[in-house]
Amino acid sequence: MLDVIRLCLLTAHLFGMAAIVGTFFVQMRQQSGFATGLMLGGAIVQVATGIALTATHHASDLEVNYAKIAVKLGIGATVLVTAVLAARAQHRGGRVKPMFHTAGGLATVNVLVAALWQ
Repeated sequence: MLDVIRLCLLTAHLFGMAAIVGTFFVQMRQQSGFATGLMLGGAIVQVATGIALTATHHASDLEVNYAKIAVKLGIGATVLVTAVLAARAQHRGGRVKPMFHTAGGLATVNVLVAALWQ
C-alpha cells in the first residue's frame, strides 16, 4: 500500500515539476503576461510532495540520500519563495520577469540535481 502512495506522490511531484519548468520554457522570452499562478501552484506541489516522498522512502526502509534531499529542498524552497514574489509582483503591477526567471531557472537546476546526482 505504501508503494501505491509513493507512486501517486511521485506522479504529483512530476506534474508539479512540469507546471514550473513547462511554464518557464514556454514563456521565457515574453516581456509580460507571465502565468505566475501555474508556477506558484507547481512550486507548492513540488515542495509538499517532495517532503512526503522522502517520508515514504524513509518509512519503506528505502535508501535516502539526505544531502541530496537537503539541496533539493533548499532549491525548492527558494523556487517557492520566488514564485510567491513573482505572483505578488504581478498582482501589484510590479516587475515580474526577474522573479519568474529565477524560479524557472532554479527549478530547472533542481531537475538536473534530481536526475544527475546518484
